[in-house]
Amino acid sequence: MALTTKDIALLAGVSQSTVSRSLNNSPHISVETKRRVLRIAEEQGFEFNANARGLSTNRTNTIGVIYPDDYLDYDVSLYLGSLLTQLRRILEQWDLDLIVSFKENRQTGIDSIKRLVTRKKVDGLIIVQSHTEASVLEFLQQSSIPFVFLHFYHNSGTVEGINQVYTDHFTGGYLGTEHLIKLGHRRILCVSADAEGEYAQRRQGYQAALERHGIAWDPTLMLFGDRTFQSGYNLVLAYGDLFDSVTATFVHTDIMALGVMEALKATGKRIPQDIAVVGYDDVEVTAYFQPQLTTVHQPREELAALACERLIQLLSAKRGMRGKQIKVKPSLVVRQSCGVYRF
Repeated sequence: MALTTKDIALLAGVSQSTVSRSLNNSPHISVETKRRVLRIAEEQGFEFNANARGLSTNRTNTIGVIYPDDYLDYDVSLYLGSLLTQLRRILEQWDLDLIVSFKENRQTGIDSIKRLVTRKKVDGLIIVQSHTEASVLEFLQQSSIPFVFLHFYHNSGTVEGINQVYTDHFTGGYLGTEHLIKLGHRRILCVSADAEGEYAQRRQGYQAALERHGIAWDPTLMLFGDRTFQSGYNLVLAYGDLFDSVTATFVHTDIMALGVMEALKATGKRIPQDIAVVGYDDVEVTAYFQPQLTTVHQPREELAALACERLIQLLSAKRGMRGKQIKVKPSLVVRQSCGVYRF
């Protein structure tokens, strides 16, 4: 005799309606209960028609994740790659599949967001890109598909009322700089990326920390790289006299910071005895370099969880929900590269 949802309910110790909701991935059922019900169903050989379920609920049970094109560049993708791993882990707990795409198809030029939505490939979108055209935003809002911006903050007036989850990069810039100031440093070189958005916010935090502690901001103590390891390395070689004139440097990506450190060591400088270094992102690869890098930790686990939670809320809402802006505070991870500077 075929196993029924009533049989599974008895084995799981829950109601039959809870079994039905679990099998249909209802957000109103806890992850633990869903896992127990699904495990029992699999162990007992229960089969349900996933295609029929999709038709009855008008769902694909698939979420689209839109990443920036430069994600393909190794030097700048380590943090975003880690963030994608977190997104996948969380969405799989909800029995949701992922389609990862980029801004547009490089061969056809077709916008990926419009393509996925128009072809009904996804139930919702998590968009991880620094800029989205006004026409695409208008399309999203008219299509009524749930979407959440993640990591990059969109401050255009056209996106008022949207949902987004992002790091407070002003605070991150402030934390890294203030830590060096409290260690006694007064001449702190800032190595940032030649870009706006999150990097502009990090620079603003750097300047605010200096001003808060009575240190005049010196524009000559600001260098710009392209976020790569080689860029950080080359800056040290090109501006050796400037690095000689400071006691610390705050680099706005870990990968550039590692390049800076390797070049400093190659030119005979000791870290942190001769110069302290602080990075930004807290990517895993920093553990393989010596000294271990002090850095500002972007809370990717929390960011991913909050973005997924908000998207699931939007998917389950029977009526339109107001937009929500969720700003997450970064934290400082103190390791060996900053040291305790002694005068």
